[in-house]
Amino acid sequence: MTTLTLTHTRFHVLETVRVPMALIGSVFFPAASMLFFVVPFGANDGVAATYATASMATFAIMTSNLFGYGVGVSADRALPWDSYSRTLPAGPGPRFAGRILTGSVMTVASLLPVVLIAALLTDATTTVAGLALGTGAALVAAVPFTLMGLAIGYGMPMKAALAVSQILFFPLAFLGGLMSSPTEAPAFVQTVAPYLPTRGAAELMWAAVTDHSPNPTALLMLGVWTVALAALAVLAYRRDEGRRFR
Repeated sequence: MTTLTLTHTRFHVLETVRVPMALIGSVFFPAASMLFFVVPFGANDGVAATYATASMATFAIMTSNLFGYGVGVSADRALPWDSYSRTLPAGPGPRFAGRILTGSVMTVASLLPVVLIAALLTDATTTVAGLALGTGAALVAAVPFTLMGLAIGYGMPMKAALAVSQILFFPLAFLGGLMSSPTEAPAFVQTVAPYLPTRGAAELMWAAVTDHSPNPTALLMLGVWTVALAALAVLAYRRDEGRRFR
C-alpha cells in the first residue's frame, strides 16, 4: 500500500512538473493577490499584513487543489493511460492517497511566493515555530479542498468541472471571510463563514502564525466537511468506475 501510494505520488508530481504552465497557474493567482491587495493597502501594518498573508495562503490552497483536481482529474479521465491504470488490481486507496500527497506538494509550492512577498514587501511577522505550525496547518487545510476537487473531477466532464470549480471558488473565498480580517467582515459573512470549509482553513492558518484563538464551530465544521467530501469523492470515483468499466 505504501509503495503504491508513493508510486502514484511520484507519477502525479512528475506529470505536473512536465507541464510548467500548470504549476505557474497554481502560484500566480495567490502571488498576484498579495501584490495587488495586500502590499498596497496593508504592508505597513504588521498585524494586518500577517493576517492577510495567512488568508492569501488559504487562497493559494484553494487555487492549487480545487482547480488542480477539479479540472486535472477530469482531464485525466479522458486519457487512455487513466483507463488502463484503473483496470489494475490496486483499488482506489493508493490512487486517492497519491493524489492527496501530490496536493500537499503543490500546496507548498503555491505558498512559497506568498511567503516570500510577505517577507520582502510587507511588515508581516511570525516566529520560527509559527512558520512551522503554519506549514502543518496548510497541509491539513489542503485535504478538504483536494477531496472537493476529486469529487468534481471524478463526477463531471472537464467543461463542467471547470465551470463548477469557478462557480464555487469565489463564493467560498468571500463568504469564508478570506477577503477581510477576522473581525471586520460584513455581518452576513460572519454569520455564514464558520460553516464553510474556507473559514475553518483560515482559522487554522490565523491561529498558527498569530495569537488568534480559532472559532471552535469553524474547526468542527472543517472536520465535518472533510469527512463529507471524502465520502463524496469515493462515491464519484465508484460511479465513474461503474459507468466506464462495467
